[in-house]
Amino acid sequence: MTASISCPVQTRLYAQGRVIEQDFGYAELPDRLRTHPDAVAWLDLLEPSATDLAAVAAEYGLHPLAVEDALAERERPKLDRYPDHLFVNVYAVSFDHGGEPPEVHKVEISAFVTARVLITVHKAEGTVDELVERWDADAGLAASGGIDFLLYGLFDVVVDSQYAAARKVDEAMDSIEDAMLGEGGAPRPVRMRGFALRRTLAQLRRAVAPMQDVVTEVSRPDGGLVDDDLRPYYRDVEDHAERALESIEHSLTRITELLDADLNEQSNILNDITRKLAAWAAIIAVPTAVTGYFGQNVPFPGFGQTWGFVESTALILIGGGALYFYLKKRGWL
Repeated sequence: MTASISCPVQTRLYAQGRVIEQDFGYAELPDRLRTHPDAVAWLDLLEPSATDLAAVAAEYGLHPLAVEDALAERERPKLDRYPDHLFVNVYAVSFDHGGEPPEVHKVEISAFVTARVLITVHKAEGTVDELVERWDADAGLAASGGIDFLLYGLFDVVVDSQYAAARKVDEAMDSIEDAMLGEGGAPRPVRMRGFALRRTLAQLRRAVAPMQDVVTEVSRPDGGLVDDDLRPYYRDVEDHAERALESIEHSLTRITELLDADLNEQSNILNDITRKLAAWAAIIAVPTAVTGYFGQNVPFPGFGQTWGFVESTALILIGGGALYFYLKKRGWL
């Protein structure tokens, strides 16, 4: 007798590429598989407890290490092979650039790939509707595959979400680029948004970078999982995963170069200000030197006479003016 579980589930039963039954209870799945020996099934578990997943593991022979990874939070994207099944961990992502700071929302999905059942574990709500829509849109392709078709749909939805997020991040940088390349350097809020985008890209890269290797490993000819008719579609997913990663790498390079360019511009402005302050300090030093020297009670030419005051004032103006025009010619003012 199949043990019951408490978490929300979704189910589908496929035979010859068609959905013959869906939305039945978890306990009914083994009977459905026995009644339809050529059918394959999809079982989705939303935030299952350790007890729920232990019951599923006992029913379908899932490895304890794979179960442990499915229960863990923020497990890295990967593919593990076990004697009777595969374990896959991936992330569907979306990018929200309207908030402050911009954020990447990730939905972690673990999947157990057995001979007749694809068991997915969602650790947060999301992507299930898109996944079902993708399978239904490829109904003709489903006829040539079984579990490999269901897994292809999962990979396709995940990689498409990653590529879409990468494109949105790249587009979000256009406004930042215009502000950062303006004269005088970027305002602090723009720089902080640039740093937030770079942090977002780093988070996105951790989810996207392993995907190409995961898809390649699943679809390798000696793996015995992917049918020859579906292998080109897996290669298409590999290509999309590679393009997503290239887009992220390009965006990381771009935002880093923009931040470096802004830092250089800020440094140039600071150097220019420092140079001008030094120049004015030199000009101010001229009258200070003249008045300071004779301020030692040393009589100067014309001491006590009006023409002497005019002479010292003229000396200050001529000396300061000459120094001003010299520094102006050198570009310091």
